Amino acid sequence: MPTRNHKGESQSTSFEEKSRHEQMGSAVAEKTLGATEFVADKAKQATHALGAGMTSLGGVIREHEPREGMLHNAGECIATKLQEGGRYLEQQGLGGIGEEITNLIRRNPIPALLIGFGLGVLVARAVRR
Repeated sequence: MPTRNHKGESQSTSFEEKSRHEQMGSAVAEKTLGATEFVADKAKQATHALGAGMTSLGGVIREHEPREGMLHNAGECIATKLQEGGRYLEQQGLGGIGEEITNLIRRNPIPALLIGFGLGVLVARAVRR
């Protein structure tokens, strides 16, 4: 015979209700994980596409730059940086950028704090307007 709790409900009902809530929570957690993986995959694809586009743009600039002079030097520099950056994004993705920023902050903590403080002041001023 089922016993009653202080609300007069059957304890077996409370157990069934807990089980149902646990199953619902588990389903929500699975869907959240699936959505997170989907977004992460899309971000990875977008980063890879951006890197490929940068590499391609660098190649186009290199093909159409003048063969000598100041414009050649500027075009060559821009093309090289675009291609290097594009290859980096294709190979390392956003995770590589995050690691680079983390290492930069670890090597230079005081300038990083000052930059962060300065950006905070700029944002606060922009919000007040």
